[in-house]
Amino acid sequence: MEEASVVKALAALAQPVRLQVFRALVIAGPRGMLPSTMAEGLGIAPSSLSFHLKELMGAGLVTQERVGRHLVYRAAYERMNGVIGFLTENCCAGTSCTAPPAAANCGC
Repeated sequence: MEEASVVKALAALAQPVRLQVFRALVIAGPRGMLPSTMAEGLGIAPSSLSFHLKELMGAGLVTQERVGRHLVYRAAYERMNGVIGFLTENCCAGTSCTAPPAAANCGC
């Protein structure tokens, strides 16, 4: 994944409403959600939701599918995993990244 693409995805998520929308779609899983369900569940005006979904789609984090008369939005898991993979690709310079238990660091 290219750095510019990751920056675009992270920029899209760096807004509270878009982050809430994306997380709701991740929770919904592959079945996705209708905009009306998202708007109601998140307490977002439909026009505002439309704007935020457009931004998330532009960043490649959300997909849209027409099912009959409805639009179904889904999290783009492959893209999400690509961003996470990019961020953790060289994690801890090849050493274990597991943090020691908190008690081990308390100096007791």
